[in-house]
Amino acid sequence: MAGGWRHARHLIVLALVVAAGLGAFLILRGAVVPAGFGKLGHYRAGAIDDNRRRPVSFAGQATCADCHDKQVEARSKGKHRIVSCEACHGPQARHADDPEKLKPVLPDTAILCRRCHEKDPAKPAHFPQVASTDHSGGAACNACHQPHAPKM
Repeated sequence: MAGGWRHARHLIVLALVVAAGLGAFLILRGAVVPAGFGKLGHYRAGAIDDNRRRPVSFAGQATCADCHDKQVEARSKGKHRIVSCEACHGPQARHADDPEKLKPVLPDTAILCRRCHEKDPAKPAHFPQVASTDHSGGAACNACHQPHAPKM
């Protein structure tokens, strides 16, 4: 019986180590996982309210059109007419608030255009796609295409 108790003692110690590890995990999880996580799926429900409290940083199409009428006119005739200005140029509310102080940097078309047009079998077949290295040899897209009204 003495030998059996010694083996049982190992199992008891193992059970205590597992229980202590589980307890430590639950305490750490409670400290790290935000309240409301998992309530509405696999994300933190409070994130919706946090995002609502952030200031809007997009100016909107109408604001861009107030000053950039040439670009709006060119875009209205091209394939990018349904793409918002800020989809390519990024949020521009600060620029719209003080256009003289904040001059936005033009996007690098060699990188920007690839986001939508790099060949990808997951994209619809009718969507214009290119293998950029084969198509342009490394040249920026705007070397041949006018970004606001590209032609195929």
